[in-house]
This record gives sequence, structure tokens and C-alpha cells, in this order.
Amino acid sequence: MALPERMRALQVSEFGGPDVLQVVEVPVPQPKPGHILIKVEASGINFIETYFRKGIYKTPLPVILGNEPAGVVVALSPNPDEDKAADFKIGSRVAAYVSNGAHAEYCLVPIDKTALIPDHLSTRDAASILLQGLTALTLVREAHPVKAGEYALVHAAAGGTGLLLCQILKYLGVHVIGTVSTEDKAELARQNGAEKVVLYHSTPIEQVASQVKALTPGGAGFHVVFDGIGSATFDSAFEVLARKGSLVSFGNASGTVPPFAPLKLASKNIKLTRPTLGNYIATRDEFMHYSEELFALVAGGHVQLKLHEENGYPLSTEGVQRAHSDLEGRKTTGKLYLSILD
Repeated sequence: MALPERMRALQVSEFGGPDVLQVVEVPVPQPKPGHILIKVEASGINFIETYFRKGIYKTPLPVILGNEPAGVVVALSPNPDEDKAADFKIGSRVAAYVSNGAHAEYCLVPIDKTALIPDHLSTRDAASILLQGLTALTLVREAHPVKAGEYALVHAAAGGTGLLLCQILKYLGVHVIGTVSTEDKAELARQNGAEKVVLYHSTPIEQVASQVKALTPGGAGFHVVFDGIGSATFDSAFEVLARKGSLVSFGNASGTVPPFAPLKLASKNIKLTRPTLGNYIATRDEFMHYSEELFALVAGGHVQLKLHEENGYPLSTEGVQRAHSDLEGRKTTGKLYLSILD
């Protein structure tokens, strides 16, 4: 297959606000061992990209953003037998997890983090559910292995990961309480598995904490708090958690959590974990185990994708700047993605 020499890609050349996002022309990546080249049709947008854009997560510049491409295989590894690439052929529809590089017309993806897209799933939906779906699934399986009957608090319950957490937790028999910023988001969280929802937009966090704790049996507190917000909600978790509860802090939407004394955990024997998806799917076996479970949940109707914009954001400077502004401005519900079809 003849490939072009250059492609459009979303590149960051300096750290800063959404204005540093620029769609430029760069060379098309060349196939290399352990990787396959795909023509990207859709690419999921995730909050972690704002951390790379701002320099919270350091990376050499310039960098092409994006961790969640889906598309069609156009070039195979130079060593297909050694790289165990037998599952992939030219024309295969695949979705992948990459360390940046996905927001482009072509993307070199590692074989160990690439899965065939099931027939029941569109390329767009695969790109929009893989990373956040794997995040939600590994959080409830490993960060805090939930049990039926437990009470879980999900912050930002109407966001991309939040909605998936609500659905998976409900499927597993967990009682879900969510926090959101608007009544519209509250209704969306309820539709996706949250039994009760508390609004935090105009309420002091201390009052929010007392409200949500009161929703647990006898006001005893939660077995687990899933917190993707970070600094703004971190301290309140110690109030709302039950004795021997777990705080799963997996995001920095409001800023990173400041240093604190480990003795803070002793008041209730609280377990704190700060997981990253990459460390739960470090091997191909781990990646395939969770991606197959995720796709099965989708096929069974237990997990449904909610898109913020059905047609996605365009791969243009204006489009990607708007996407980041919408995401950080809490104007979104569900999943954002870039549409990169011709």
C-alpha cells in the first residue's frame, strides 16, 4: 500500500493553555519492529492530554498528543513472526493504547497494546471507549476490588470515566453515589447507574461531604471513593470514607494533590492508591484480558458509550483548541473524540 510522506497531526511545541495546540504537517511514521502502522479514523480525547499540554506530566517537545487511536492497519511490523503479529493483517480494524501520537492521520501503535475491534463495535466507538473503559475496569478490579453491596462515591460522575464507572459498578452490584456540577449532569449520572447524585458547583466542599456521607447506611461512610478531580476533593474523602475504606485518587482535574503526612491515613485505617492505567496493562496478557472483558461488557449491553458530540471534533487547530477549552471548562458530558476520517 502506497503511503503519503506527510500527514496532519496535533502538535504541542511549548507548554501552556489551549492556544499552544496546533495542527501541523509532519512526516508519516515508518514501520518498526514491535509496531504496526494504522490510518487513524477516530482518536479519543482524554483529560490526561491537558496535563501533557501544561507540562504537569513532563515529555520532550514537540509532542503529538493522543493516546487512544482506532483505525485500519496499513503497514505491518518488519518482523511479524518475532513480534507475534499474526492477528493483524492489512485492512484489520484495530484500537490501541499509545504513549502520545494518536491525534494524527497515521499512528505507529505497539502490538502489545493493540486489539482487533469486534464486529459489533464501530471504529469511532472503539476509539471513544478503550482508554477510559480500561481505566474504569482496572480501578474496580485492582485499585479497589469492589464487592456487591458496597457503597462507592464517584466524583465527576457525568464525565467520560465517571459514566463508565457508574455503569460498571452498578453491573457489579455496587451502590453508586455521584457528584456533578449541574442538574443536567446529575440526570445523566442517574441514567447511567448512580442511585443518588449531589451537586458541588455552588456548594462548599465541606457541605458536599456531609451530604454524600449521609446517603450511606447509618452515615457510616463509603467503602471506596473514586476521585479523578484531585486537590479540590482529596481532603473531603477522609471525612466520607468508612473505616478501612479505600481512596482511589486517579486524576488531577483540579490540580495535583499536595504532599501530606501518611499519619493522615491512620484515623480510619484508610488505604490510598494513586494508580495509572499503564501499570495495570503493562503486559500484552494484561491488556488483552481487560480489553476483552471491556468489549464483552459492551456487547452484553452492560456498558454503553455516551458521546459529548456525535460527530466529534475536527482535526484542526480550531477544533482541538475548542475541545480542550470545553473539557477544562466543565462544558462536557461523556466522551470527546477527534474525527479523522477523510
